[in-house]
Amino acid sequence: MEWETVIGLEVHVSLSTKSKLFSGSSTEFGADPNTQASIFDCALPGTLPVFNEEALRMAVRFGVAIGAEIGKRSVFDRKNYFYPDLPKGYQVTQLDFPTVGKGALTVTLSDGSEKVIGVTRAHIEENAGKSLHEEFHGMSGIDLNRAGEPLLEIVSEPEITSAEEAVAYLKKLHTIIRYLDISDAIMAQGSMRCDVNVSIRPVGDTELGTRTEIKNINSFRFVEKAIISEVQRQQEILEDGGRIIQETRRYNADKDETTSMRSKEVANDYRYFPEPDLLPVVIDDEYIAAVKAQLPELPDARRSRFAEEYALSEYDAGVLVSSRELAEYYEIVASQSGDAKLAANWVSQDLLGLLNKNNWELADSPIQAERLAMLITRIKDNTISGKIAKTVFETMLEDESDVDTIIENKGLKQVTDSGEIEKFVDEVISNNPDQVQQYKDGKQQVIGFLVGQCMQLSKGKANPAQVNELLREKMQ
Repeated sequence: MEWETVIGLEVHVSLSTKSKLFSGSSTEFGADPNTQASIFDCALPGTLPVFNEEALRMAVRFGVAIGAEIGKRSVFDRKNYFYPDLPKGYQVTQLDFPTVGKGALTVTLSDGSEKVIGVTRAHIEENAGKSLHEEFHGMSGIDLNRAGEPLLEIVSEPEITSAEEAVAYLKKLHTIIRYLDISDAIMAQGSMRCDVNVSIRPVGDTELGTRTEIKNINSFRFVEKAIISEVQRQQEILEDGGRIIQETRRYNADKDETTSMRSKEVANDYRYFPEPDLLPVVIDDEYIAAVKAQLPELPDARRSRFAEEYALSEYDAGVLVSSRELAEYYEIVASQSGDAKLAANWVSQDLLGLLNKNNWELADSPIQAERLAMLITRIKDNTISGKIAKTVFETMLEDESDVDTIIENKGLKQVTDSGEIEKFVDEVISNNPDQVQQYKDGKQQVIGFLVGQCMQLSKGKANPAQVNELLREKMQ
């Protein structure tokens, strides 16, 4: 039997406000346990919440960016459940009246095709604390630093049909969030987490199958692997005559499998009711328009501009706008070097290759945009060849000197003196009579071998274009 996969994603994004959603406690990452938890975060009796308007602004900012409906009246509710790191015994969230309603994201897949995936809603809620198990033998520790941090939970429509589409959606979401500067969205630190709802059904069926939810996946790669593993598990159960149980599962990366955590709760289990200590939040068209006016250039618009303004392919433009920082880096290199295409090649290939190899963020790179622009300028004015530029680039990793100093100190300046190049050419012609004759007989491709011999004699410093031109002149 052929099966169809149906996936919905719930993405939790920690909003980068300076203080928590309902208290003045700091949200800075990495503090000692329980040093950023106020009396409200600890749920001491008699404490009352005070809403952080900046979280609202960030949520509206996201909603406007994806063309979503904005709730002019949003209401907070209590979601009741017991867990040790939830001191109040309930979570403040938005149930029926979220800040952000229906919207959509357009994602690009590996074959170049595009797909529109609906966003059901994005609501504001508070984070729970964190249970620590590794440091306590036979016990668990509770860190409430995270309790009360503002989250934006972004819920997709169940319109995703493969692991590839799920990762493409997540990456697009990640890019937009970073462009909007509403979260650092660092998955390894938990500031962007993903719950994946997976079900399968026979191809052609319209009724959804029983779904399972895989909780708290913190990398794009693990999302992909978890979906593939869970789909395979469900297929095997159904094809053996079994049935899928609606439950919450976790992904074990070491074993590449999902395992059961608990039965899946439904809305009635949480006994939702309106939060009595918070008034509804009401905004108007003027508020929404003011937020919209402050939006930056978004990834899709920037990609189109790069393709048109810099004559780049859609693929190259897409790579360069994959993060706001990279796009800004590229624009500096392109403008200062005066060669947008060459700049695109160096940034998307050499620079990104360097970052991936060392597992660096762009901010960690020792090669600033201005230095890379100068390197490209020296290729353009024939001070160095493209091949020698690779050597200079490697040297720039350890040597903070400017590009010209590196070229001078290492004696890498390209030979452009025609008299000196002619000596190399004459020697190569003299030493390779067979290849010269082949060229004269019409075997044009042999010129590549002869140019290579000249470059070897000059230790890579001769200008390849001059070598090529002079060789052809002399052999004719």
